[in-house]
Amino acid sequence: MKDVRWIFFDIGSTLVDESAVYDNRIREITRINNIDINEFITKVKQRATTEQKPIVSVAADYGAKVPAWRHDLEALYPDAKGILLRLSQQYKLGIIANQDFGTEKRLTAFGIRQYLDLVVASAEEGVAKPDLQIFQIALDRANCKPEESVMVGDRIDNDIIPANKIGMTTVWIRQGYGGCAEPKAKEELPDYTVHNLTEVAELFTRC
Repeated sequence: MKDVRWIFFDIGSTLVDESAVYDNRIREITRINNIDINEFITKVKQRATTEQKPIVSVAADYGAKVPAWRHDLEALYPDAKGILLRLSQQYKLGIIANQDFGTEKRLTAFGIRQYLDLVVASAEEGVAKPDLQIFQIALDRANCKPEESVMVGDRIDNDIIPANKIGMTTVWIRQGYGGCAEPKAKEELPDYTVHNLTEVAELFTRC
């Protein structure tokens, strides 16, 4: 850890709680398609252990359309602002995330943009995770070597596997549906596993 200069974060289910968005999608899918909501939720929870987009996957089983994403239902995790403030005093902080246009505006609205030295988001860059190019873009702009950086994210496929490949230290934060997965292959194994942002801070706070 002594060589770490930069800590990069995903956004969804990492800094931002997406639970209300998912709950809304489930309610809308089941209402419009007359599906038993308890049955649907049970299938989503089961599917989440093997797939990273369980709601989309289960909706496809029913031939149901998935409602548009509701950014207005997103909420910052309660510990996010304090943890970013704390870490920003010792490290450079950045974002590597798959997001719609307007990422920086949303981060500003959440009150956390000022703690971030760099924001690299898929819509603006024209490339999305798990493509290694978006990670390289972030590292190049940060003037940072992979071994001097950390990737914190909730998804094995989009965050842990590509960051492992490029040589970053990886921290899997088991929040949201992504946290229900069970890593199997070596490339899926994170260097560290945590369950909230407070645990991330405990890993990297220097005495």
